[in-house]
Amino acid sequence: MKHIAAMLISVILCLSLSGCAKETNGEQDIKPAPDFVPLNDISEGRKNIYLIVKILENSSYWQVIIDGVEDAGNDFDCNVYFSGSYSETDWKSHERLLDAAAAAGADAILLSPNDSVSLSGKIDEIYNKGIPIVLIDTIANTDNYDVCYMTDNLMAGRKAAEEMISLLRKNGTSDNDTIQVGIQVGATSSLTIIERLAGFFQYWSKNAPDSWEVIPEIKCNEGSIDKAVKCAEELLEYPDLKGVFGTNNGSTVGFAKVIKEQEQKNIAVVGFDYSEEIAELIGNDEYMASTVLQKQYDMGYIGLKSATELINGQKMPVKFADTGVVIVNKDTINQTEVQEALLHN
Repeated sequence: MKHIAAMLISVILCLSLSGCAKETNGEQDIKPAPDFVPLNDISEGRKNIYLIVKILENSSYWQVIIDGVEDAGNDFDCNVYFSGSYSETDWKSHERLLDAAAAAGADAILLSPNDSVSLSGKIDEIYNKGIPIVLIDTIANTDNYDVCYMTDNLMAGRKAAEEMISLLRKNGTSDNDTIQVGIQVGATSSLTIIERLAGFFQYWSKNAPDSWEVIPEIKCNEGSIDKAVKCAEELLEYPDLKGVFGTNNGSTVGFAKVIKEQEQKNIAVVGFDYSEEIAELIGNDEYMASTVLQKQYDMGYIGLKSATELINGQKMPVKFADTGVVIVNKDTINQTEVQEALLHN
């Protein structure tokens, strides 16, 4: 059965994700992205850098990135403006913001693309105008950028699957038990999410017992916490559910909220990033929870530092830089590396 699962990885990714897209890409009211606003004190004569993030509201993850960019803007003496979208599916707003940044005379742009494919043409256009582009958190389907600071998401997905298997066994699940694991994502068009899923399925298909099934219906919340909660509630209706995997911060928050509200202490939770909700589960001995903690402050801080270097004519030695992850659970929470990574969360 396992070799069949391995063969179906690509099919699951394509069919499940396209199914999510069909469910969520209908007519909907999306709040338009706001105009750029200053992130720090603006001074005459300094270089102007524009930051575009995926989600502006209700996301501790993106706020940490913004904090890193703001600190670097002050340390490296440049003006920083920022904006972003209110939905991870609203790539049209990112397209408009890229045009607005270029029209405003941006000396460099920091971008977290919310659609790695649909935005590639606009990224090409802006880059070909001679404006340095630094990608943060998410790669784009183009070579026309200067450097990308992000997690090696294929590797991070493997670590998430490894952690899920470990938690399930600690929770008393036998290799012969018939169980299910549910997954939800924040967006279907992000290479970040696709790579995390690919890594998860790669590790799972090789290492999980044959009787442990990943539910084929991958839920999509479009970056909305309310939808993430609804997705979690729907997955928790599966009778054999013993584990849930949130591929991003919002999905993890949704799972953690519902698990705590329903007191589902027999369900293992593996998520991404570090929110108040997942921290509460990790700190409670009655629950089994872990999260893959990214170093997004570094993404923002180093990303802006590199932007200033690009403005000054320097070339980046690499195209992609992995900023790394740590696993946070009850056993690792007090480790030095984990505590250092948590400083900005």
